[in-house]
Amino acid sequence: MKTTVNLPDELIREAQELAQRQHTTLKALIEAGLRTVIRQRTGEPPFVLTDASVDGRGLQPEFRGAHWEQIRDEIYQQPA
Repeated sequence: MKTTVNLPDELIREAQELAQRQHTTLKALIEAGLRTVIRQRTGEPPFVLTDASVDGRGLQPEFRGAHWEQIRDEIYQQPA
C-alpha cells in the first residue's frame, strides 16, 4: 500500500544516512520502526532468546582457536 506521510526533513536525512550505513533501504528502516512502536504500544513482549549456555566458560580447551570446519566435523563425527 502506498501512503504519504509528512516528516521533518532532518529526520528523513538522518534515516537515509542510517539506512545507507547499514546497507538497507529507507522503506525497510521505516517498516522496522513502525513494527517496533506497534509492538511496544500494544504490550506484545519482545522476543528474548533463552540463554542456552552451559557454564559460561566458552569452548572446551581443545577447540579454542579452532576453525568452524574442525568443530563441525567433530560434532558430526560418526561414533567408532
